[in-house]
Amino acid sequence: MGRRRQPEIRDRILDACVDHALAHGLPGRLEPLAAAAGTSNRMLIYHFGSRDALLREILGRARHRQRELFGAVLSPRSGEPYPETLRNAWRVMTGPAGRPYLSLFGKLRNDAEQRLWPGFRREATTDWLQPLEDGMGSAGRPGLGTLVLAVIRGLIMDIEATGDVARADQAFDHFLAAVVDTARTGR
Repeated sequence: MGRRRQPEIRDRILDACVDHALAHGLPGRLEPLAAAAGTSNRMLIYHFGSRDALLREILGRARHRQRELFGAVLSPRSGEPYPETLRNAWRVMTGPAGRPYLSLFGKLRNDAEQRLWPGFRREATTDWLQPLEDGMGSAGRPGLGTLVLAVIRGLIMDIEATGDVARADQAFDHFLAAVVDTARTGR
């Protein structure tokens, strides 16, 4: 009779693998993940079935964490103008708490084959649209949600390509000033 699976061990291993992937990216081999989780390659395969299945679960759990973090900072706050919420969200998303997610998922977004997560590029675009539309709706301009999303994504891609965070921060501040101006004038 085989050993009974222990979901708590599997979860602990998965969390350790996610932490490793966020700090170092997805490795090409299982050894770094096994070392990070304090286990063996054989045990990774036992718990997850295959390397690609483990990588998919790592990405899924990391995306869940990112959605919680980014969703919380993008949500409208009572008494706070939404452009200020966006400014604070931008700092979190591009700061130390958010950068590991941007790095991990930026590489995934650039994977033309999308073999680990088919449809990721579409999902990575549409999953932030509703919180931004809600937020812009609180500012009386729900139709600007798509524009805000496009600017955020474009500036994040700029940071990934150039590493020039200060320039992207300045551009985002200029954009927010234009959004405030547009909301105030109604045009």
